[in-house]
Amino acid sequence: MFSSSQTRLVRFGVFEADLVAGELRKNGARIRLQEQPFQVLAALLQHAGQVVTRDHLRETIWPADTFVDFDHSLNTAVNKIREALGDSASSPRFVETLARRGYRFIASVDSVAAAAEVSAPVHAQESDRHENDPATSPAAEIALHPALHVPVPRRGLVRALFALIQVMYLTFYVSGLAHLRAAERVANNFVPGWRALFIVGAVLVTGAVGIPLRFYLLSAVAFDFRKLGGTFGRLFPFVLALDQLWAIAPFLLLPQIGVGLAFAATAALLYVPFSERTLVRMAYQS
Repeated sequence: MFSSSQTRLVRFGVFEADLVAGELRKNGARIRLQEQPFQVLAALLQHAGQVVTRDHLRETIWPADTFVDFDHSLNTAVNKIREALGDSASSPRFVETLARRGYRFIASVDSVAAAAEVSAPVHAQESDRHENDPATSPAAEIALHPALHVPVPRRGLVRALFALIQVMYLTFYVSGLAHLRAAERVANNFVPGWRALFIVGAVLVTGAVGIPLRFYLLSAVAFDFRKLGGTFGRLFPFVLALDQLWAIAPFLLLPQIGVGLAFAATAALLYVPFSERTLVRMAYQS
């Protein structure tokens, strides 16, 4: 336990909390955390290793004249802390929940003594300049995804890109099944005999299996199925194998597009399943 009057910076793992500025950083990059969740985090850090009761948090953070649903507000604040830290309630690494009692910060904490205090006028002047400077204003801070370490995009954009990929594969499957004889002719030109029949059979089977899979993923993202992250994680090995097989589909268009474009298209398609996984992780954090 330490006093906030004697400590400004608190480090735990790759994170650093500035108790005076109210900022949380990971590896030096600022993570967006609203004021009230940060106050809860600061209270837990100041009593690291000890149980901080819900009543204590209510008295120190929620004034008596504040008319809010305290339980809901506190639960929301703790969830935002866990999201920022990449933590979970089921297997906590930082914030542990003690049922009907409160919370405890369980990670190792290192405190750094604050620098000499500046005078109030100078501090106010620096604060005003920081807020008025477009380069350092809070609006200029970029929120990072806790797991991927990239700026958090709009979920609508991410879901739309994922849906477009599913439409692309649906187009591949339907087109491949509709031109099965043409695919057989192209295959016979390069690998005649049973190998050509094997390629045609692979197009037929994977296309028939891929169509319902793509419709499922398309409907899941369209209706914003919140468990899509975990579901896609379990499906990913199958999706990866399916997509890698269809990555060679451009070679079935070899007479029309030539060898160069076929290789280029195949190289791009080999990366698409990993792009799908990244998009799902951006939109649906497990």
